[in-house]
Amino acid sequence: MAPTPRGKNNRRFNNRNYIRKNDKIRAREVRVIGSDGEMLGVMPPEEAVKIAKAEGLDLVEVAANAHPPVCRILEFGKYKYELSKNKKNKEKSAKRIKEAKFRPRIEEHDYVTKLKRSEKFLHQGNKLKITLMFRGREMEHIDIGMNVVKRAIDDLSGVGRPDDEPKLNGRFIIVNLSPLPQNRRILKYNSADDDDLDVEEEDDSAEEETAEEIAKG
Repeated sequence: MAPTPRGKNNRRFNNRNYIRKNDKIRAREVRVIGSDGEMLGVMPPEEAVKIAKAEGLDLVEVAANAHPPVCRILEFGKYKYELSKNKKNKEKSAKRIKEAKFRPRIEEHDYVTKLKRSEKFLHQGNKLKITLMFRGREMEHIDIGMNVVKRAIDDLSGVGRPDDEPKLNGRFIIVNLSPLPQNRRILKYNSADDDDLDVEEEDDSAEEETAEEIAKG
């Protein structure tokens, strides 16, 4: 049995984020997409590399798990830049929109805990989505839920403002808040000294499951 390769190269091939190109492509045959997006067919990677080099470009493996793997002829540096840019945009989007979930008859302690998290989200420059969910007969007292949402909006007015009026959508009241300009943000539930601390995500899995059940019903 051949010894397992060690060192930097082995770690590189075992890295999911590693992108194979040119002579690093190990498949016997690959499906090739040309630089103009046209399908060039299935061929040995060596042949595809020659085509790519003739255009001053690279052969890059873009779908390693396909059968056969799919490769594209393109400019590798530009391709890596676009991948990095897309990843950063996704991370940025995920960070910028947070959600705070409330119930109509929420206990005061739970309310304050959620307000502290929500205030920190907004103070850090994130958008906030407030969602209040009704269960069963709670729908008979929509005004109670609406008052909770309006109270939350008022309590968060030092760091954010609603994009629109709270709206009832099925069994949910929803409203989105945007952060105030940084120089106008005033904390009520948090200390400015704690602003650089990471905010832990709430575990709302139980509520999410109930919401799904309600939607199905």
